[in-house]
Amino acid sequence: MRFQNVCIEGFSHALGERVVTSEELERRLAPFYERMGFSVGRIELMSGIRERRFFASGTKPSDISARAGERVLEQTGFDRSRIGCVIHSSVCRDHMEPATAATVHRALKLPAACQLYDVSNACLGFANAMLIVANMIELGQIEAGMVVAGEDGGPLVEATVQRMLTDASITRKSSKLSFASLTIGSGGAAVILTSKKLSTRGHRLVGGAMRVATEHNQLCQGGMTAGNSVGPLMETDSETLMHHGIALAAQTWRDAKESLGWNNGDVGRVFTHQVGSAHRKMVFSTLELEPKLDFPTVETLGNIGSAALPVAVALGSEQGVIKRGDKVALLGIGSGLVCLNLGLEW
Repeated sequence: MRFQNVCIEGFSHALGERVVTSEELERRLAPFYERMGFSVGRIELMSGIRERRFFASGTKPSDISARAGERVLEQTGFDRSRIGCVIHSSVCRDHMEPATAATVHRALKLPAACQLYDVSNACLGFANAMLIVANMIELGQIEAGMVVAGEDGGPLVEATVQRMLTDASITRKSSKLSFASLTIGSGGAAVILTSKKLSTRGHRLVGGAMRVATEHNQLCQGGMTAGNSVGPLMETDSETLMHHGIALAAQTWRDAKESLGWNNGDVGRVFTHQVGSAHRKMVFSTLELEPKLDFPTVETLGNIGSAALPVAVALGSEQGVIKRGDKVALLGIGSGLVCLNLGLEW
């Protein structure tokens, strides 16, 4: 896929107010750890995650998305009346019906002619929604669009802790399926995409490539409730998921470089969907990319679902790690398995 007429005005983020450390979670899990014979420090050792952030109780995904959306409008000075489509793209949503995008649309006071809908594709939803808006701009259907995401991982982490403490049927072996849920954090993100003629910054979305490996769709499945659970649960075969995901990422990166006309030496900065330090290390090794190109956030933010990739870009942009003229690779992946790589020319 290639785009000739699509630019990015800016990314923004919204982070949870409450910091929860892995050590704090393990103190709560002390009876479970004792029963299983686990040593303290297991979460950080396995994932590299020291802490994650949560929003205040009662915060809705639309609240988070609207916060990020308002911030990107303020940072860019973009005229909200020019937004022709807004897509809410996170795993978390306010309701089954109506679309969470409707609540975001109202909160941001977007025009009545602005299209809206939700897009859901696990952790890849934000990147998918960027692609949808880019296609609309390229086709001349709209001149600008916004993608937002608002992930609240607090209920999932809380339900996982409660299940570990109360479900006597959990064994040392089966507990491995729940540990990935303890790495989840919260956060929101937004991006404004525009036509080239409307852009004031000139950051181009050049194109990319997408691949799927749906034979592995069972390796991470969430939203389930069980027994005395107090909220959503998720089961993840982390090790198997990582190996198959890396293999898919390698194929997708080869396709993306061909589509973009890039080679590894052209890339000035890389942002990835971050789930853990071991995964990130393996991605860069397998794709033969320099680790120094990375912008890690997972150690202090955890895995924040569809918001992980755009939050990293927003923070990197704010901190000036992306230089004018850099070729920037966005490497997204989600359970399913689905992988989408996008290329920016900053």
